[in-house]
Amino acid sequence: MSDSPEPAAPLLAAMRRRRWLWVCACAAGAAALGTAAAGYGRWRARPAITEIDETEVCVMSPPIDYDPASGLPQDVPRPVPADARCPVCGMYPARDPLWACQVLYDDYAAQFFDSPVDLMLFLADAERYGISPTAAAGIRSRWVTDMASGAWVPLEQAWFVSGSDALGPMQRGDLPAFGDQAKAAEFASRRRGRALAFGAVTPAIVKSLAVGRGQGLHAHALAS
Repeated sequence: MSDSPEPAAPLLAAMRRRRWLWVCACAAGAAALGTAAAGYGRWRARPAITEIDETEVCVMSPPIDYDPASGLPQDVPRPVPADARCPVCGMYPARDPLWACQVLYDDYAAQFFDSPVDLMLFLADAERYGISPTAAAGIRSRWVTDMASGAWVPLEQAWFVSGSDALGPMQRGDLPAFGDQAKAAEFASRRRGRALAFGAVTPAIVKSLAVGRGQGLHAHALAS
């Protein structure tokens, strides 16, 4: 007679089941490690991106010609058309009018922007957004919207609040614009940040707010 009793049939079945599950788990783990290693190898082997895929292009609306039927003087800023798209981010400036900006060209065509940061990115490198150097040199005036009144203000005369908690149309930090220093300072006192004249808005400030505004690898082109 054995010194230890033979396990009961149910207990023996349970032990065998646990052993089988353990073997399956080990096999699955080994397979997962193999797949991960292969995937890592493929990732490591991917070639560097050396050129832009022509399909990775944002198509933007071109400048909009002056309409004599509007009755507006040629050289003044105009209402933002509902179908106008920002050449930097592709959004529709008319949907957030207190952030909207525009430029007028020598032929009085206008181009519209989603926010002051988008306008400043465009002015720094218009060719990137489908505008030739010759056309960019023909920009005759630049305008932002006064957030306090909704009026158009020349970019060079505007005040901006840098570092506030106000999010622009893309739900990212931006540069709320105002027609005078007192309004900008009052906004900064409520929403944090500091009031800056246009000349004090450095390229570094604009660059810090540029993330997610079409600044990636893809190209930009105007619709024909």
